[in-house]
Amino acid sequence: MDMFYRIVSLLGGLALFLYGMRIMGDGLKSCSGSAMRIALQKVTDKPVKGFLLGLLVTCMIQSSTATIVLTVGLVGAGFLTFRQSVGVVFGANVGTAITAQIIRLMDLNAGTGSILYFFKSDNLAPLALIVGIILIMFIHSSSSNAIGTIFIGFGVLFVGLMNMSAAVASFGDSLSSLLTSFENNYLLGFLSGALVTGIIQSSSAVIGILQTLASTMGLHFYGIFAVIIGVNIGDCLTTYLVCRIGAKPAQIRTCLVHIIYNIIAAVMLFAAVAIMRSTGIISDHLWTSILNSGGVANVHGLFRLVPAVILLPFSGKMADLAERIKPDLPEDPEESDIEKNLRDLDPYLITNPGIALNESGHLIGHMIDMAIHNYESAKLQFSDYDESRSERIARREGLIDRMADASNQFIVAVSPHIIIEKENRIQSFQYKALTLFERIGDYAININEAATALHADNQSFSKRALQELDVIFEATDEILSMTRTAYKQDDAQTASKIEALEEAIDDVIDVLQDNHTHRMVRNQCRIFNGIQLQNVLQNLERISDQCSEMAVALLGLHDDTIYGQEHTYIRDLHHGNDKKYLQDYAAHRSRFLEQIRQINAADASPAAAAAPH
Repeated sequence: MDMFYRIVSLLGGLALFLYGMRIMGDGLKSCSGSAMRIALQKVTDKPVKGFLLGLLVTCMIQSSTATIVLTVGLVGAGFLTFRQSVGVVFGANVGTAITAQIIRLMDLNAGTGSILYFFKSDNLAPLALIVGIILIMFIHSSSSNAIGTIFIGFGVLFVGLMNMSAAVASFGDSLSSLLTSFENNYLLGFLSGALVTGIIQSSSAVIGILQTLASTMGLHFYGIFAVIIGVNIGDCLTTYLVCRIGAKPAQIRTCLVHIIYNIIAAVMLFAAVAIMRSTGIISDHLWTSILNSGGVANVHGLFRLVPAVILLPFSGKMADLAERIKPDLPEDPEESDIEKNLRDLDPYLITNPGIALNESGHLIGHMIDMAIHNYESAKLQFSDYDESRSERIARREGLIDRMADASNQFIVAVSPHIIIEKENRIQSFQYKALTLFERIGDYAININEAATALHADNQSFSKRALQELDVIFEATDEILSMTRTAYKQDDAQTASKIEALEEAIDDVIDVLQDNHTHRMVRNQCRIFNGIQLQNVLQNLERISDQCSEMAVALLGLHDDTIYGQEHTYIRDLHHGNDKKYLQDYAAHRSRFLEQIRQINAADASPAAAAAPH
């Protein structure tokens, strides 16, 4: 039974590791991250820069596995492209060896005096968890919540690594014997190094075992070099697991580069040792020399550094091979169209504001298309829930966020070159529009989350509730369609009609909320379902508010009496005597309320009234 519990502990550590990687990735996705993305792109635009970044990060956190998993997370979140990640992977492989040298020189395990002691994994994990929970529970903002999630994921990831190491610690004597049992069989020595590293999930820990053995009993070079090469291969097991569990194609390719690199490096090292031994470069004295702790660290360092230096110029070829092994999924037409429009935001255009603002305006038009698509998909979830549809909604939301970041940066960059008032107004209008359209996308996500919550609880709205929702969905469809037309066609006439519909939607939602409250009081509505219905109604009202704000901003763009006085215009419209506005408002209100009256009249039988929703 003792063995069973050790295996359970090992698998539990693996579960924590994978879960930590996932929630860290979720936190990265939740963070708008434009500044972080720009910074990472600048330090990884060339393989050498990426190499140095990977080396530095690995030296600090003392785990090439954690560095590579973090890199995979950044690729999945869109902060790094696959090509940018390749240099980081190379650097991480070397960094773990340099860490071993630093630990040796600084005597890190002797006490807490060294600054590097702070970066030990058993110190970083609780610190990351503490920082994460403070950000999530005590600082109430979306950005702190996203950053806190990243820290929590990072901490859980390290706890998982430590748990796996602790689970196999009791096998220390057996593992040590395994590492040194094949002095005259290089293949088995290589396999033992790979196996032990794969189990422990830390090449530094395995090298530490070898250094301990070297200090106490001495190890021959010929008996240990194959084991050290195997250690480098064993480091790839976690990478392989990442490849297999829920990763995107770009993330899988990053993992494949790590595996391909280490396989090629291992072949190179075996070939180099064989050639140098046969030619006498490795003399009998060196071949049979006894290595101490420092000697093991030096051999390990050379075996990590030399292949990286040789192979770094060929990183592009390895990337090509990874892309052939794992090609992209069939291209999503929406995504490819957005990528094209993102490329159209050429930085060289910013010196010509007229052309530049035309391109950014085109991209913002795609934002409202995406946001409406997500809203329409979210509506379907209440009548026909589909998990894959929910995943597509999340992917589109990521695209909307990317478009918002890119448009925002581009519009701001144009500012110094704007010299005429018209372009200044267009710039202000576009900034307003992209913010409003991004919010519409957020509200569509909230509606989908309400549908997901109902599905997870095996609940659904009643027939009457769905019929009432259809009415307000119809009204929301109409206002979104008008908003898209007004924006894309620069149509002030259509924009002038939106406010009347928005006010009618507010009234309809008030009636639906009253109906809902009536059912709650009479115990005809489950509490959980009622909460989700309220969430949907609130988000629909907010969507219509965003449409109204966009319409008024567009009117201000064309009318000097409205520009800068938008709130006054709305107030006067609501309290004035604009005949067209009042007619439109009354017509919309009457149409939708009559539909609700008919639903309630048709569903007024005692049996129907008693049905919960």
